[in-house]
Amino acid sequence: MGKIIRKYRKAKGFTLVELLIVIIIIGILAGMMMLSSGSATDKAEATKIVSDMRNVKSGALMCYADTGTWPTDIASIDKYLDVKVSGTGSPFSLKEDGAIFVKYDGTASRGKIPTANNGVAEKLKLMAADAGLYANGTSADLSDAPNYDGGTAVYMVIKK
Repeated sequence: MGKIIRKYRKAKGFTLVELLIVIIIIGILAGMMMLSSGSATDKAEATKIVSDMRNVKSGALMCYADTGTWPTDIASIDKYLDVKVSGTGSPFSLKEDGAIFVKYDGTASRGKIPTANNGVAEKLKLMAADAGLYANGTSADLSDAPNYDGGTAVYMVIKK
């Protein structure tokens, strides 16, 4: 009779099917997290670009307030910024065409370069109207609303 009791006692542990189901569920959840985190990363990068452009714009305005002349390059506003953007690999430059623009083209080794094929450009497009982002950085652009529509360079007006 002792052998019969042992035969019907349930084994401790998980079956292979149970383990596979748990692994599949974890894989599905991880895949969903990767999709949402990629979008959030692009939004964060676009927000960082706009924030950095605003800082450069503020530095240029402070330079003008101190010297009475508009800066001609990024190096001339370094002393007004907390984080230096000049030097090798700077993604910023100033462009003058009747108006003065700060240009971000992502040439630095840090950060993503906005291109028509990545999410950063898509997020910048959505932010263009509120942030005042332009596609070309020319005085002719200023007659229109902010018009960034993708591409490798983003412009923000410093002086009209």
